[in-house]
Amino acid sequence: MELNLQSTVTLNNGVEIPRLGLGVYLASRGEETRQAVRSALAAGYRHIDTARVYGNERDVGAAVRESGLPREDIFVTTKLWNSDQGYDSALQACARSLKELGLEYVDLYLIHWPVQGRRLDSWRALETLLRDGRCRAIGVSNFMEHHLDELLARAQVVPAVNQVEQHPFLHQPSLLRHCADKGIAVEAYSPLTKGLRLTDPRLVEVARRHGRSTAQVLIRWCLQHGMIVIPKSAHAARIRENATVYDFSLSPEDMRQLDGLNEDLYTGWDPREVP
Repeated sequence: MELNLQSTVTLNNGVEIPRLGLGVYLASRGEETRQAVRSALAAGYRHIDTARVYGNERDVGAAVRESGLPREDIFVTTKLWNSDQGYDSALQACARSLKELGLEYVDLYLIHWPVQGRRLDSWRALETLLRDGRCRAIGVSNFMEHHLDELLARAQVVPAVNQVEQHPFLHQPSLLRHCADKGIAVEAYSPLTKGLRLTDPRLVEVARRHGRSTAQVLIRWCLQHGMIVIPKSAHAARIRENATVYDFSLSPEDMRQLDGLNEDLYTGWDPREVP
């Protein structure tokens, strides 16, 4: 079945999440974030990803309300920052995020990083928030296989999502398989390599064959690997371009060629050595 901008993935608790979203990492608080979210919603996006540490939750919430769209039509994610981890502090942090967003609930609340010694207590807090209806789904970010195994041995609720950096230059099939085996959806952040590999000749060649931008090819690669994907942009034209990925497909040979570009390129955090 061909994808479209309203395509969703059904998470392990039955909640549906749009497969394509807008990330607002590094979008400045104020008008830049508000305009990016407004542009995305106008282009048909229904999934916005922010975090407490980004400092722009208030602007995301304002743009969601200003859109005039029903709240239930927009999927909003935010995240628990490292300094807020722990049981009581996580509950308080979620309350602060909801106040900043101006929302009664978030659709997905994630532990932003696997902080040693605190992540299990944080997860207990997220389970409480889920039961209380302040989150429709809960998950993690930057968790590797050993972090997931530790969590699953204690958790009452299996994470719905693991949000990790993914693109052809950081292809981690073992992690993708591990999450699939556990019923955890993988969500790709920084799918455009923060621009570092957009001019790689091998990627450019695939894009040329399809008459597409390299950014569109990278997003399509994530979608064809079954991932949710949240490219970041603050520019209306690029936000629209990033959504124009449903009227072409990468061939099996294209996918093999792109899979072969892996160089373990982390453009942000590398969580592999976190105990």
